[in-house]
Amino acid sequence: MTIKRINPGSRMSQAVVHDNTVYLAGQVGTAGASVADQTKDILDKIDALLAEVGSSKSQLLQATIWLADMADFQEMNAVWDSWIDPQNPPTRACGESKLATPDYTVEIIVVAAV
Repeated sequence: MTIKRINPGSRMSQAVVHDNTVYLAGQVGTAGASVADQTKDILDKIDALLAEVGSSKSQLLQATIWLADMADFQEMNAVWDSWIDPQNPPTRACGESKLATPDYTVEIIVVAAV
């Protein structure tokens, strides 16, 4: 069994690859930015982490999205929908949760094939 940790820290790794699957930590955008800008920042981080392990958004298996306020659902979805590969959409859940600080409005966690 091989486990590869990407950008490990004392508390967590940004990504962990096990067999042919990569698990990303929850990604957040620029604190205090708009929901759309935070979502764009997050998706850029996801693209970079997936590329680092030889994967891409076309290989997403699952996405979990946390919003600080479900009133932001449409704004986040506008960015998500323009980013996601429509031929290979993952399973997805979206819910409301109190995030690490009030300056964060979106957090996205993904799992992808490698």
